[in-house]
Amino acid sequence: MHVVLPGDVGDETVPSGGNRYDQRLCAGLPGVHETALSEMWPRPGSTAGLAAALAAVPDGDVVLLDGLVACGVPEVVVPQASRLRLAVLVHLPLAEETGLAPDVAAELDARERETLHAAHAVVATGAEAARHLVTHHGLPSEKVHVVEPGVDPAPLARGTDGVSQLLCVASLTPRKGQDLLVEALATVEDPWRCTFAGPPKHAEYVARLRQSIRDHGWEDRCELAGPLTGKALDDAYDSADLVVLPSRAETYGMVVTEALARGLPVLVTDVADLAKTVAGAGIVVPPGNAGALAEGLRSWFADAGRRRSLRAAARVRRGMLAPWTETSRRMAAVLARL
Repeated sequence: MHVVLPGDVGDETVPSGGNRYDQRLCAGLPGVHETALSEMWPRPGSTAGLAAALAAVPDGDVVLLDGLVACGVPEVVVPQASRLRLAVLVHLPLAEETGLAPDVAAELDARERETLHAAHAVVATGAEAARHLVTHHGLPSEKVHVVEPGVDPAPLARGTDGVSQLLCVASLTPRKGQDLLVEALATVEDPWRCTFAGPPKHAEYVARLRQSIRDHGWEDRCELAGPLTGKALDDAYDSADLVVLPSRAETYGMVVTEALARGLPVLVTDVADLAKTVAGAGIVVPPGNAGALAEGLRSWFADAGRRRSLRAAARVRRGMLAPWTETSRRMAAVLARL
């Protein structure tokens, strides 16, 4: 069993849901041979490493490729489909990455389509993401599989005062919508503090976010904490009262299940399958709408009874979440069909 990954998987300075998924998946699959390739995917300076890695795989073997590595280079991947059994794991369609010029997005989209049509199986991390791949790229539905992320068991979060400490865990990019959250918080009169935990992946966006925080005079209320992992991230969850994910778009949103695993209510936008994931243990609002986020926040602060109800629902949901072993089991079943 061969798995080809981006080179930054396991690098704690650039944590991401995709990297965590890859790590935990491989840890649960038996007999995995991992190849990590350190290029600037999906537009590498050289494809020699990927070409050599695939050429070294014996005929007929199964290879699972992270879509970030595979989808932008069909000239390398597609010819191997005649002798290898290829599966491509798509965390995020290439053209939907933040900040791409239209011509670059169009080129990546076409390259991804060619790669996915040649693959023997395509794996998405959520049902909505799978449906999007089928319709957008014209893939046969029986070829596209859903293998959702799992979650680790975690202790119940203690919180602060039960209401005021907000936590947003996401890379700092426009797609994650932190700017909308700052705009929404400007309408909330109740005392609050908000920690933004995530790597600053979009410099211009981060600069605008910092300026907005300064303009509001919130340097003591909003913390851009950078990428948090391990104990630092656990501590951030433990002190949170509400986890907010204001994304404009998602493919899954692992932060939500990580919050629910700690019995934490969430405020999320209605993207991907998040409404289904939340299942009554949080507040769901339309995406890309600061006013809707503000209304959701005000309902959280204004109604103690609702807060108690949401916390109780989060604790119930906590006991229903699938572990990472189930993710590995489902992926193994997909790959076994190849």
